Amino acid sequence: MDEQLESVLGSIGEDYQGKIQKGARHYLEVSVGKQAEKMGFYDLKKKYENTYVVVPLRGPQKGMKVRIAGRTFVNYAEYPSGIAVPGYLAKEAGKSFKTFIPNDSMICNFT
Repeated sequence: MDEQLESVLGSIGEDYQGKIQKGARHYLEVSVGKQAEKMGFYDLKKKYENTYVVVPLRGPQKGMKVRIAGRTFVNYAEYPSGIAVPGYLAKEAGKSFKTFIPNDSMICNFT
């Protein structure tokens, strides 16, 4: 179990807890590397700089939106907070999760 990684993922869930809706079509991508850097975990920043967490949103956000096929999120894991992470990342963190079931098409919101 990687406690630093779990802490980073947990903080993402906490940061967006008021905006998360499980099963939503609209979502944000949040950089694991940038969140790790904010928390002072510079080794994780470098390792996960190109890894993103899916944060399903209650509704669309202002800004550009792009439709993405739901099959893009095959092998993603859903945490109890509602965020979805790549399966390999969930296994590295060591926390229990269930399989993320995306909509057929998802809408990525860029803010």
